[in-house]
Amino acid sequence: MGFQINTNVSALNAYNALAKVNQSTEKAQLRLATQKKINSVADDTSGYNVGKKLEAQVLKQKAQLNNISSAKNYLSTAESALQQVNDKLNAIQGKQIDAKDPLKDTAAIAKDIRTLAKEIDSILKSTDINGTQLLASTDGSTAVTAPSYDVSGTSLTFDFASSDLSITTLAAAVSATNLQNATDATVTGFDVSTVAGNVRSALGKVGNLSQALDSRSDYLTNAIANNTATISNIFDADMAFEQLNSTKGQIGSQVATAILAQVNAAPQQLLTLFR
Repeated sequence: MGFQINTNVSALNAYNALAKVNQSTEKAQLRLATQKKINSVADDTSGYNVGKKLEAQVLKQKAQLNNISSAKNYLSTAESALQQVNDKLNAIQGKQIDAKDPLKDTAAIAKDIRTLAKEIDSILKSTDINGTQLLASTDGSTAVTAPSYDVSGTSLTFDFASSDLSITTLAAAVSATNLQNATDATVTGFDVSTVAGNVRSALGKVGNLSQALDSRSDYLTNAIANNTATISNIFDADMAFEQLNSTKGQIGSQVATAILAQVNAAPQQLLTLFR
């Protein structure tokens, strides 16, 4: 040990050691308080950037999962309406077969068919979600706007009124103008098979889209869970480990403080040389 008075190197070294111990202790205590391993970008720049990107991805995936829920509600509403239409078209076909029996009242059968057609017309024109028409416009002829849902970074369009399904054509065919004012012969001879096939095609499309949504929902649910676990590994503190570090640091701080006091007082030994 030197005998310098102006510069106590030993005390400076002890002070630096005490500062490092206190800094480490404070960091452990902060992690215990926040329960976070990364409390600033400086703690882990790479981990922070990766974690924040994953957090943004999880938020996006959760929004897509919500979109899937809305899309399923849309499909469920469309399916219910189309099933009712399909049942009534089947009933019309049955009535038309009855009309071919010479002993049956053709006028009464035609009236029943008109009633079924009116119900179909009402279902197609009134099926909507929040004011958005699903199957046909209220006038039965104007094309409806097909909604699109972002369920996986790409848009999934649900179009049941397009020309390939001819739901709009069906709405026009069974409307009051076409059947209610037609002759009994026309009503009982109306070609139901084509429009019924269109409805079944639409129902098939509903089923295919529902399967796709179920698959995408499973994928997103698993992806959210996995990403959340990764985020936890990056940001969340190991509470037991940080408690050990905090206790270790507090003990080290006490020891370093005692040593600093000793080496700080060491130059006083020089006073013995002047007695």
